Amino acid sequence: MKNFWNNLPKPFFALAPLANVTDPAFRKIIAKYSRVPGSAPFVMWTEFVSADGLCLAHEEGRAKLMRDLQFSEAERPILAQFFTATPAHMEKVAALAQELGFDGIDINMGCPDKTIEKQGAGAKLILTPELAQEIIAAAKRGAPNLPVSVKTRLGYNKDSLDEWLPKILAAEPAAVTVHARTRKEMSLVPARWERVKRAVEIRNEMKSGALILGNGDVKDIEEAKQRVAETGADGVMIGRGIFGKPWLFSGKPEPELRERLAIAAEHTKAFEEMLGDIKSFAIMKKHFKAYAEGFPGAKELRMKMMDAADASEVESIVREFSSTLQAE
Repeated sequence: MKNFWNNLPKPFFALAPLANVTDPAFRKIIAKYSRVPGSAPFVMWTEFVSADGLCLAHEEGRAKLMRDLQFSEAERPILAQFFTATPAHMEKVAALAQELGFDGIDINMGCPDKTIEKQGAGAKLILTPELAQEIIAAAKRGAPNLPVSVKTRLGYNKDSLDEWLPKILAAEPAAVTVHARTRKEMSLVPARWERVKRAVEIRNEMKSGALILGNGDVKDIEEAKQRVAETGADGVMIGRGIFGKPWLFSGKPEPELRERLAIAAEHTKAFEEMLGDIKSFAIMKKHFKAYAEGFPGAKELRMKMMDAADASEVESIVREFSSTLQAE
């Protein structure tokens, strides 16, 4: 089995799988501006994709889901993340991921979305550890040549890490990402990184070979390195910190404003070209909010970008604003 995890220098970092955020267009931009000489080693995740949908949807629906699984060589190493409560479906999509050339498979066992939990998937699997183990085993059967990892939380209604994590580790995943909150806490309380340290201890006590990544509230690479030092984790996953900062993993200083806005326009164009026929242009609004922030005139610029109908209009708005900067 090819296990890229073994070749990663430590500490390493990871791009969190965020629904309607870390889509193929945004990952393309992140790869361009973060995978540069001297950058921190980092792993990419796709957005989570429904294994049930890939197995059961009609041709048109399946084709849309397959678009979420497109990636470029520049994004490697990249994992396909799936959710399901049906081992047979996990086995099938794992085989698909291997066929598509992904570097690994990650199983979502932490998402608190109610529609996903109704299917018994996501965070609901914390309540059914034997089923969780079956799903990990199914992924391994489907993709014998790929490492299988898990992303989860401290527990469901309460912190059950000391009971839950050993169940996961017993299934011998290559890595486990621990979001340092319970499902009930969502993201409403600060992440408890001392529990990531406990996750590392549990791993060591079990003499497991799995790598442990921590996740929750980390804004940048410097803070991530500090969390590694505090907890002994092998790596750190960054989610919301990537908003408006596709250069985050490069370790380089933030680009000047004109370049930052040009990247925003480039991101918008990539979204329109790659996903515009199947996803709403309004998805870009959360990105505009992050790109146009923290400088004089940001609010007015942001409102104009949010009212734009397409990428061409965003590019014009950015160009006009940048011309006023040049004139100063």
